[in-house]
Amino acid sequence: MYQNRHLWIRGENMSKILKVRHATIKAFRDHYYDRDYVEVTPPTMVQCQVEGGSTLFKLNYFGQEAYLTQSSQLYLETCIPALGNVYCIAQSYRAESSHTRRHLSEFTHIEGELPFITFEELLDALEDLVCDTAQRIMDSKHGQLVLDINPNFKVPQKPFKRMDYREALQYCKDNNILKEDGTNFEFGDDIPEAPERKMTDMIGVPILLCRFPKAMKSFYMQPDLKEPIVTESVDLLLPNVGEIIGGSMRIYDEAELDAGFKREGISPENYYWYVDQRKYGTTPHGGYGLGLERYLMWLLNSKNVRETCLYPRTADRCKP
Repeated sequence: MYQNRHLWIRGENMSKILKVRHATIKAFRDHYYDRDYVEVTPPTMVQCQVEGGSTLFKLNYFGQEAYLTQSSQLYLETCIPALGNVYCIAQSYRAESSHTRRHLSEFTHIEGELPFITFEELLDALEDLVCDTAQRIMDSKHGQLVLDINPNFKVPQKPFKRMDYREALQYCKDNNILKEDGTNFEFGDDIPEAPERKMTDMIGVPILLCRFPKAMKSFYMQPDLKEPIVTESVDLLLPNVGEIIGGSMRIYDEAELDAGFKREGISPENYYWYVDQRKYGTTPHGGYGLGLERYLMWLLNSKNVRETCLYPRTADRCKP
């Protein structure tokens, strides 16, 4: 099927998926335009990591080591003092040898950064983003295509269920959702895709899963003021897919950011421009990244993220 993708896209179902994808990108752009976001186009060849060095695609950039971007977040953060709310729709890359139903090595990343907000306002913005874009798609001329593929789709209603990480651990324990070794999840454990999706499907509604331990998360995430061992972080989990959005408030204090670099063993040398944002004036701000292909998995009730893009790039495929 994937070997002959260039022929498969001629089929009726795949043609519908690609038209819905087109309508979905338009819905996101219209959402942002109507809410006064500014679209920017960050570079995709970079010299710094965002989500961990083990998933970087390295390249030789005229004799210098560089990478394909994991996320445009850091560059978006540099834009908010000048432009206010900003977003981008760009490709991101993860060199993960992962073969799950929701992983790609290259994916379309919809990212936003918002200044002058609180964590609760960030959660509100995520609810608004998902509900408004879904409604726009269903109201468009392509809405019927969604129902052709997924007759049971309904636009979700606000507010979404809000659940702290600790509550998720307790839910898993109470409902016999266990680790691979048969034991309960404990504080500090990552909940992998399968148990996370089982929990999400059992609850049956969108979940804003919040306040993950600082040790699990990236260097830039703002600690919770009331409980500094956790962060003001969030994953949006949707039935049938699991996580489609990851977001957080960002550290805006220079000393705290430096501590984050040290904790992760990252040299700040290539991040001088990012540190300067704190040095020369900043504000409380937060943001997120949404995987377009995962959003489409949810919208269309697809079994695999590879069904929702044109030519999927995975750990074992880079053609046609």
